[in-house]
Amino acid sequence: MKENFEVKNKPHKHFKIYKPYGYLSQFVPETRKNKKLLGELHDFPDNTMAVGRLDHDSEGLLLLTTDGMFSFDLRQKHVEKEYYVQVDGLIDDKAIELMQKGVEIGVKGKKYTTLPSKVRMLDKEPELPSRGRNIRDSRHGPTSWISVVVTEGKNRQVRKMTAAVGFPTLRLVRVRVGDFVLGQMDVGEVIEIA
Repeated sequence: MKENFEVKNKPHKHFKIYKPYGYLSQFVPETRKNKKLLGELHDFPDNTMAVGRLDHDSEGLLLLTTDGMFSFDLRQKHVEKEYYVQVDGLIDDKAIELMQKGVEIGVKGKKYTTLPSKVRMLDKEPELPSRGRNIRDSRHGPTSWISVVVTEGKNRQVRKMTAAVGFPTLRLVRVRVGDFVLGQMDVGEVIEIA
């Protein structure tokens, strides 16, 4: 009886990681997919789960926890998620305004209009670690960087939003979830948080 009590009252663990490009936001492999998983980055405790997801092609801040309520709280609609997004071409004010108001994207085969979001041009390229894989050659034209803050998390939503206004995403890095920030973390780095 005592052993069960200790297991139930074991303190939860929380982590923030810089998810590298090319990793899945999960610990269990999918059949027929030979992809890198989060468990390869650190020796996480049993029952660790990702709070939300970042797709295979996205990188940046991902929170992990052993506490289901912590995960539930951070996935609520009032919690902001901020992304730095490199887009193909020199994005204009009209495209930014459309994204701010909400754009129509496809979600599970149906049309969906995104909630209003905060979108702004970044004055300069953000200081981020190299992705490890060349995004594209500068001879293929200019790119620009924007900050996108959303409170919802539809599958590949930010990528679909930039494509809907004519500026496909080349690189997407999540830099903030609520009050948790990526800061100066390096790719693959894991930090335990209180």
